[in-house]
Amino acid sequence: MAKDTAIYGLSSIIGRFLNYLLVPLYTAKISAASGGYGVITNVYAYVALLLVILTFGMETTFFRFANKEEEDPQRVYSTTLMSVGFISLLFVLLVFVFIGPISRFMGYEDHPSYIWMMAITVALDAFQCIPFAYLRYKKKPVKFAALKLLFIGMNIVLNLLAFLVLPLITGKPTGVGYVFAINLLCTTSITFLFYRELTGFRYVLDRQLLKRMWQYSWPILVLGIAGILNQTADKILFPKIYDNADAHAQLGIYGAASKIAMIMAMITQAFRYAYEPFVFGKAKEKDSKDTYAKAMKYFLIFTLLAFLVVVGYMNILRYIIGSDYWEGLRVVPIVMAAEIMMGIYFNLSFWYKLIDKTIWGAWFSGIGCAVLILVNVIFVPRYGYIACAWAGFAGYATAMTLSYIVGQKKNPIRYPLADMMVYVLLATILFVGMTLANDHLSTWAAIGVNTLLLLVFAAYVGVKDLKGKKVKK
Repeated sequence: MAKDTAIYGLSSIIGRFLNYLLVPLYTAKISAASGGYGVITNVYAYVALLLVILTFGMETTFFRFANKEEEDPQRVYSTTLMSVGFISLLFVLLVFVFIGPISRFMGYEDHPSYIWMMAITVALDAFQCIPFAYLRYKKKPVKFAALKLLFIGMNIVLNLLAFLVLPLITGKPTGVGYVFAINLLCTTSITFLFYRELTGFRYVLDRQLLKRMWQYSWPILVLGIAGILNQTADKILFPKIYDNADAHAQLGIYGAASKIAMIMAMITQAFRYAYEPFVFGKAKEKDSKDTYAKAMKYFLIFTLLAFLVVVGYMNILRYIIGSDYWEGLRVVPIVMAAEIMMGIYFNLSFWYKLIDKTIWGAWFSGIGCAVLILVNVIFVPRYGYIACAWAGFAGYATAMTLSYIVGQKKNPIRYPLADMMVYVLLATILFVGMTLANDHLSTWAAIGVNTLLLLVFAAYVGVKDLKGKKVKK
C-alpha cells in the first residue's frame, strides 16, 4: 500500500502542483474584476458534479464486484465499461439537443460553446474513470501515473501557448473559451492511450450482473452527488444567490484563493487511490480493523502537518495567485480544515461499504449537503464568499460526525481518539501562533517563527509515534 500510495501520490501531488502553474497564469492574464476566472470556477463546478453523476458510483462498485470470488473480473469490467460509456454518450446527445435552454439556465446564453465543449470533456472523463480503475485493480500504478501526468503536461503547454504566445501573434487577449477547448483536446488525446485496456477482450453486457451492481452503486451515486455538492454547490449557487453585479468577480477571488487550500485534496485523493483497493482486498483478514484504525491516525497526522505547512508559509504561497485575488486568502484555513474532515469521512465510510450497506453513506452525505446548501443560502447574500467556506466546513463536520456515531454501533472500530485529539489540539495552538506571526511580523520573521512551530509538531510526532521504530536493513 505504501508503494502504491507513493506512486499514486506522485501523480496526484506533482500533477496538481504542475496544474498550479495555470493558476498564476490565469490570475495574471484574467483580472479579478473581469469575472473571467469566476466563469472558469463556475463551469468546472458543474463539470465536477456531472462527472459523479455520469460514473454513478461504478468505480467503487467495480472494485467490490471484481474482488468477489463468485464473479468474473473481466466480465465485471466489460459490463461496467459499457454501461458508463452508454450513459456518457446519451448525456452528450441530450446536451446538443437542448443546448439553448441549458446555456440560458447556466447564464452563458452568449457562449453556448462553453457548454458543449465541457459536456464532451466530462463525458470522456467519466468513461476514462473505468479504465483508470482497471489499472488500479491490475496494480499498474506506473501507467496510471504516466497518463495523469501526460494530461497535465499537455494542458499546461497548450495553456502557456494560448495565453502567452498567441496574444503576441494576434495582438488580442486570449478568451476564457480557450481554457475549455484545451481541456477537451487533452482529454480526447488521453482516451486513445487506453488502447490496451479497451481491446483484446470480448465486450459483454451482463444484465443480471449490471442489475446487482446498480443495486450496490445507486446509494454510492447519491453519496457521491452529496459529497461533490459539498465541494461545488457554493460555486454553482454563488452567482445565483449573491445578488451583486460583481458576483463572478467575487466567485473568481474565492475560487483562486481556494486553490491554495487544495493541497488537502491532493493528499486525500492520493490516499483514496491506494486505500480503496487495499481495504476491499484486506477485508477478510483478522487484523483488518486495527489496520484501519492506524491508517486513520496517520492520515490525520500528515494532513494536519500539511495544514500547518500551508498556513506557516502563506506569505510565500500567496504568490501562486495574482495580487488582486489576495483578499480571498482568509478562506484558506477554513477550506483546508473542511478537506481534512472530508478525508476522515472517507476513511470512516468503509464500514458500510464492506457490509454492502451503502445507503448509510447516502444519508450521511445527503444530510451534510443539506447543511451546506442551507448555510450558503442563508449567509452568502449577506457575507459573501466567506460564508461559502464555512458552509463547506459545517457540511463535512456533519457528515463525518454522523458516520462515526452510526459506524461505531454497526461495525465498531477502536480508533485512537485520545491520541488523535491531542494532535488536533496541538495543531490548533500552533495555527493560532502562526496566524499571529503572519499578521504582526515581517514576512521573513514570520517564516522563521512558523518554521520553528512546524518543528515542534514534527518533534512531537517523532517522540510520540515514531520513537523506537527501527528501519529494516
